[in-house]
Amino acid sequence: MASAETTEVFNCTKDEFFKIISDYEKYPEFLAEVKECSVVETDGDKKLVKYSVSVIKSFSYQLWMKEEGTDKISWVFDSGDIFKLSNGSWELKEVDGGKVQAHYKVEAKFKGFVPSPIAKGLVSVNLPNMISSYHKRIKEVYGK
Repeated sequence: MASAETTEVFNCTKDEFFKIISDYEKYPEFLAEVKECSVVETDGDKKLVKYSVSVIKSFSYQLWMKEEGTDKISWVFDSGDIFKLSNGSWELKEVDGGKVQAHYKVEAKFKGFVPSPIAKGLVSVNLPNMISSYHKRIKEVYGK
C-alpha cells in the first residue's frame, strides 16, 4: 500500500479552510488534476463524491466523505477505475494568529500490479502542488 502525509499551516481560520475542503464541487476550479467533482449521494454526515481526475492518465473514482464538525474530513473508497482502496483524512486545528494547521494523509492500493516505488510516487507526487493550490485558493476566496 502506498501512502503520503503532510502537515501545513494555512493563513485562514479552521472554519474558513473547512469550507474550502468540504466544497467538493468547486475542486475543479483550483485543483488542476480534478476535471469534474460531484456529490452523488448524501447519507447523514457522509457524502458520496465522484471525482474525475487526470494525473498521467484520466480516471474516476468515488469516495465516501465523512465530515466531523469543522475538525476533520475522512474518506473511504467506494468504487473506481484505478484504486482498490483509497482512504485518508484532513484533520484541522486552530493555531496562533487565526490560522489553521491541517494534517493531510492518504493511503491507496491500486488495481493490478504496480511496483511499490511507482505506487508511492503516484500517491505523493502531486502533494506539493495540491498544497500550493490550497494556499492560492485561500488568497482567492479570503484575500489572505
